[in-house]
Amino acid sequence: MNRWQRYWVAYETLVTKETLRFLRIWIQTLLPSVITTTLYFVIFGRLIGERIGPMEGFSYLEFIVPGLVLMAVITNAYSNVVSSFYSSKFSHYIEELLVSPTPNWVILAGYVTGGVLRGLSVGVAVTIVAFFFTDLAIHSYGITLLIFLMTAILFALGGFINAVFANSFDDISIIPTFVLTPLTYLGGVFYSIALLPAFWQDVSLLNPILYMVNAFRYGLLGVSDIPLWVAFTLVACCIAVMTFFSLELLRHGIGIKS
Repeated sequence: MNRWQRYWVAYETLVTKETLRFLRIWIQTLLPSVITTTLYFVIFGRLIGERIGPMEGFSYLEFIVPGLVLMAVITNAYSNVVSSFYSSKFSHYIEELLVSPTPNWVILAGYVTGGVLRGLSVGVAVTIVAFFFTDLAIHSYGITLLIFLMTAILFALGGFINAVFANSFDDISIIPTFVLTPLTYLGGVFYSIALLPAFWQDVSLLNPILYMVNAFRYGLLGVSDIPLWVAFTLVACCIAVMTFFSLELLRHGIGIKS
């Protein structure tokens, strides 16, 4: 077995472990997001949406579907990696992986892939639910799948970085509660920033989630408040920076080695 075959075995083993981890407890990992998003569809889409009227040429329910799907992807990709990697630190079995001949990039790829698979699983489930509430015609499959995947990768990396610096189980809930949730709700999920005053439109442009939501909305509906090339460039740059940072954290053993 050559070096690359060994790397593949290590990667495949990590991905299998991460996948089985969230599938075994699917009632806790997959179902809650589907139920929560369904309630959003019912309350905001059906009940409140009918009073709001059309937005950007679409019904309010159709308009919020992309943001709600992506919100589920973000939450699950992030939480899967942060909880899994921190558990490996807490239980002290991460040391066995680090002293093995497995390269850091394979370790990172394994955990991130697990987060991406959970995010995509929930995202697909939520999208299927959305079709029960509205006749959604996907504008561009390529753009939809690409931003879907890139967003999941980005927030899986974010979950990894959070887990590295976390010193307790309380620490892994701080970022999702006080950073991710506000940014998501203020990221154009429920509204177009064109409705905001000029000052708040400029402030909204500082929110990276706004770019992902709008790119995904373009993929599904064909409308966006943000130029596509700007959105994809920003997300790609964030992925590159966070990948480099994560590998550096692993290389130096920050938050892992005592």
